[in-house]
Amino acid sequence: MASTTISEKIRKQLAALPARPGVYIMRNAAGEVIYVGKAAKLKDRVRSYFGSPHGMEPKTRALRGVIDDFEYIVVGNAGEALILEATLIKRHQPFFNIRLKDDKRYPDLKVDVQNAWPRVYITRRIEKDGARYFGPYASAGSVRATLDLVKKLFPWRSCTKEITGRDPRPCLDYYIKRCIAPCTAYCTKEEYDEVVAQVLLFLEGKSDDVLRRLRQQMDDAAERMEYERAAMIRDQLRSVERTVERQMIATTKKEDLDCFGLARQGDQACVQVFFVRGTQMIGRDTFMLEGTSGESDAAVLASFLEQYYESAQYVPRLVLVPALPDEHADLEAMLTGRREANVEIRTPERGEKRKMVELANDNAKEALELSRVKWMADQDKTQRALDQLREELSLPGIPRRIECYDNSNIQGTSPVSSMVVFEDGRPASNQYRRFRVKTVEGANDFATMQEVLSRRFKRAAPAHEREPSPPGPLSRFAGEGEDGSASEPTSRVEGDAATNPREPGTVNREYEPNRQSAIDNRQSDDAWALPDLVIIDGGKGQLAAAVQVMRELGVYDIPTFGLAKRFEELFVPGEEEPIVLPRGSEGLYLVQRIRDEAHRFAITYHRQVRGKSSVQSALDTIPGIGPKRKKALLKKFGTIKAIREADVEEIASTVGFTRALAEKVKSGV
Repeated sequence: MASTTISEKIRKQLAALPARPGVYIMRNAAGEVIYVGKAAKLKDRVRSYFGSPHGMEPKTRALRGVIDDFEYIVVGNAGEALILEATLIKRHQPFFNIRLKDDKRYPDLKVDVQNAWPRVYITRRIEKDGARYFGPYASAGSVRATLDLVKKLFPWRSCTKEITGRDPRPCLDYYIKRCIAPCTAYCTKEEYDEVVAQVLLFLEGKSDDVLRRLRQQMDDAAERMEYERAAMIRDQLRSVERTVERQMIATTKKEDLDCFGLARQGDQACVQVFFVRGTQMIGRDTFMLEGTSGESDAAVLASFLEQYYESAQYVPRLVLVPALPDEHADLEAMLTGRREANVEIRTPERGEKRKMVELANDNAKEALELSRVKWMADQDKTQRALDQLREELSLPGIPRRIECYDNSNIQGTSPVSSMVVFEDGRPASNQYRRFRVKTVEGANDFATMQEVLSRRFKRAAPAHEREPSPPGPLSRFAGEGEDGSASEPTSRVEGDAATNPREPGTVNREYEPNRQSAIDNRQSDDAWALPDLVIIDGGKGQLAAAVQVMRELGVYDIPTFGLAKRFEELFVPGEEEPIVLPRGSEGLYLVQRIRDEAHRFAITYHRQVRGKSSVQSALDTIPGIGPKRKKALLKKFGTIKAIREADVEEIASTVGFTRALAEKVKSGV
């Protein structure tokens, strides 16, 4: 539990806080920076962390419990606070902040125009040296791809030698048309500067200007009868045109904007950004964020935009986002100061810009899912995840087979449930099962979960046929006696597990594994084999319902947990406090992946069931009307309305119908 006691040192610091804008820095007992925040009035904002904990969000309560010290920096206004906050978050990567993934500087493209013969290259350090910078890019791969494209389109020099114009011969780049060889004076200073100008225009997204200048150069060379040079420029012109044609058309009118999309799963988030200059999307990039659990989309976007534009070398006139960021007016003021012209942050409601944001959201979802799939493909990570789950959840062994259950319905209609299976940390899709709920009416998640688990575990071996759990303090889920018969579970008390049996799913913190888990009692190719771990997608209510039905079926030895969606907490039967897996850990990532897969599988099946019921015809409910007779009626009358308006004789004259059946149809429609 987080401590609610405020130390005397903190009290004195709180009393000395000024009523001015600034940034505050929270530290733990080890002196590590754990949170950085901004405030329009430091005195009020920092004191709010040390008030009554009852109204606080869980994340804030957890932060308060580990604050040992804090400091603050006073600034002139809210805009300065935004910039300083973003800088400090990037520098310290505090655990409780939303932060761009990886503690590193993001790469930029640098064009050293301050030099006589400029080059284009990648850098991670931005200096006030007169050079032009473009970025930041999310990864070295994305910035290299841009650099390679620019090198193919424009013949600037990539060498670092001193240019004197007296070299005896040019390098290979000249012969493959990747350089115009200033080293041998094959070009003039003005011609080389024109190449660099085209590079700058292209990186700025001004492709139309590049094409216009190239056409003019080609025509000028042809008029001077420099046909070889005209042909070389023609080839370059065609390459740029092909590149521009491949770029997605973003809008029917010229724009200067960045469009952001957001996707979230658990403690991670992905932001996709489209760079739109003119009428084309000239590029895009993907950024991963951590520490987003418990935060709103508005808060996530606000924190990301602060950190992104703190180091971005270009700020557009318009920023499109799926949700308006917190304190967006202050953020607009900061961006306006950086651009030195007005900047607007907007959430479009309709039209082309709305479609653009939706496309960015879709791409962010795909990128986040791809990141998760890549993570699952890493065998070392999945093994570490399983080991961590065994340790954090006090399991009797590595959970080789994990089952997760989720319900899906819309206001109680078309209720379904899903069961997904992960074996050795990977999805075993051939063993997934879906359930159409039969006995529950309305939206009752508890009863639905009980029906589904009852149907599932009735397929498993009865308790008296399974190998009994060994008695003594090493028993993880001691629900059976020495003879293997099911003993009556009692409430949890301290002491020997043999004399104080626990509820199914209750954690024995003293357990040291020395026995095989339930996996020994199953065949690997059996889709209904007993799992080593059951996860219920839901809180304490769903978990209690699940444990009750499992107990009634004699299933006492399978660890069972409820996973709360909002803060990824794992609830344990009989225990008040949930288990919170370490943020950013492989174990938490695997649990999130399993839960998301169960949710996806349930939603997909629910849509199928709902889709079938929505297109069900009134004829389907009439006894004696099968597919052939239904087809015959619809072929003759066309619509249900026409059948309803027809008389009995007309219906009876349809092929395959009698008068009695026609009367049933007439009364049924």
